[in-house]
Amino acid sequence: MSNKEDNFKEQFKQALISTAKVISEDYKIDTKKIDNDLRSKQIDFFDVTNLSNKDDFTRLRAETDSGALKKKFSNKKIFNKNLPNNPSCKSLYNIAEKIRYEVLGGKMLKGVGKNLSENYAKKIASVRKDQLKNKSDVSVTEAFEFYMLKKFFNLELNAVSSKMLSFWEKDFTSSIDKHLDFLNENLEDQDSYGLKFSEIFESMNVFNSDKDEKNEDDEQDSEQDNKSENNDDNQSDSKEDESKQDETQTSLDAGFDLSDHQMDEQLEDSESLKDNTENIIQKANLNSVDQEYKVFTTEFDEIAKAEILEDIKEIQKLRKNLDQQLTGFQDLITKLANKLQRQLLAKQNRAWEFDLEEGLLDSSKLTRIIMDPYNSLSFMKEKDLDFKDTIVTLLIDNSGSMRGRPITIAALCADILSRTLERCSVKVEVLGFTTKNWKGGKSREAWAKTDKPKNPGRLNDLRHIIYKGADTHWRQAKNNIGLMLKEGLLKENIDGEAISWAYNRIKKRKEERKILMVISDGAPVDDSTLSVNSGDFLEKHLKKMVKFIETKSDVEILAIGIGHDVSRYYDKAIKITDIHELGDVMISQLSGLFENKNKLH
Repeated sequence: MSNKEDNFKEQFKQALISTAKVISEDYKIDTKKIDNDLRSKQIDFFDVTNLSNKDDFTRLRAETDSGALKKKFSNKKIFNKNLPNNPSCKSLYNIAEKIRYEVLGGKMLKGVGKNLSENYAKKIASVRKDQLKNKSDVSVTEAFEFYMLKKFFNLELNAVSSKMLSFWEKDFTSSIDKHLDFLNENLEDQDSYGLKFSEIFESMNVFNSDKDEKNEDDEQDSEQDNKSENNDDNQSDSKEDESKQDETQTSLDAGFDLSDHQMDEQLEDSESLKDNTENIIQKANLNSVDQEYKVFTTEFDEIAKAEILEDIKEIQKLRKNLDQQLTGFQDLITKLANKLQRQLLAKQNRAWEFDLEEGLLDSSKLTRIIMDPYNSLSFMKEKDLDFKDTIVTLLIDNSGSMRGRPITIAALCADILSRTLERCSVKVEVLGFTTKNWKGGKSREAWAKTDKPKNPGRLNDLRHIIYKGADTHWRQAKNNIGLMLKEGLLKENIDGEAISWAYNRIKKRKEERKILMVISDGAPVDDSTLSVNSGDFLEKHLKKMVKFIETKSDVEILAIGIGHDVSRYYDKAIKITDIHELGDVMISQLSGLFENKNKLH
């Protein structure tokens, strides 16, 4: 095997591991052995040594996605609670649950859905049956999987799989079809979905004890099929590999590869899933902090990466505009970085233990040996210091009132802080918040169609923007920061929910010190919401959200007010009225923030 091929496979393996960690939200996944939560057998889950053709890569991507989705969306206690009493139903129950979390993941992330659909399509195409004359030739488990793929994944079956399903389809349609709407609506509710399927299976005639021996044989077949459920893909692929051994031996050398774009897409897909599922986390957090705050609907809300909101030429043009205004700030960046670096990089401050019997030779004590050869050599060792990593999230108000000079100052703040803190080995995330529309958008339209109930709560479509991820280098994301200067992007600002979103992102990070910095120009404003709720509806929620973070979390929060004093919302607040103040204010205030050595050590 060539070094190039080894490198390629190792890259692919790392992409799979990253995907599994992000989707499952389990960042301690053992890459050697995956436990029974993720797989039904102990194997090297990320083994890429035997991958030799495109189908192998497709299969492993799909298996990784499926396993990670199971860890994320399938609760063991709920699964076991709703298990059918009839043992013969359990294999079907397993399949129903597997399809549930796979469809749920596919809906949240198109890339995952594509991987799973492609793999199932290949599995369908590889099915071979020597004879298909009656029910006894097809196990109920095989037929049920085809039924679920047809109904929930909307996959087309080929002639063989269609005929296999036909022997059992009447049983399935009569018992399940009338519940399809309910099942689809409850994909996120494992308890309701699983209980419904358990009831369906218990009532199906094919599992009644008074059936003839032929059905009992089928039930035994289904149990056997269930045991080998996770091996089906491997077995079919093995048969294909045997017949195409020479072809697959050289397939990688013949030109098959996964391009860098596809590698990046694998990682980006997993990050997008993480972002989309935050809506659920955010809603739960809001409910726990403030029972009075209501949201009419989250259906039209959006979490978007900056680069998908505008074409690349326009983004580059806006970045060029920002660069012109950054001229003359290079000295500021250097000055600020040098000052912060002395305070943040505590791990560079060395401390040593001396007069040890082993370690590094202490050259300062060599004169003793020269004077008296009977003196023993002296060694020293560097002490381990407790250095806490730091992450800073910049959350920037992208509202219409920020248009012009304020948003320019905010973009400059984000750019300078990102570069400065990265030089100090501090991770930086840059986020923005606005709404998709003026006057409420689709949320208000939906409210109007339901006879305009009183006090509906937040009534606009949120748009939360990721300009730069915490693990993305400034150079890779610098064009995105220029997008803030696009006037058409700036609409309403609903600060409380934006802070909740940013807080949920940063609290999951592994860094020990977490700082959330909000850059805003004052009070939250959304005309659509405030016109049908109390006048302080959004402001009250902002204050409660900030208070919660300040008093009941380990996340430090502060704010930079652009042209306005925001100290009535935040205990720690800085006011900037002009771009020329930016340097002095940032150096004095931010340096002071990081001077708390008790938090760094």
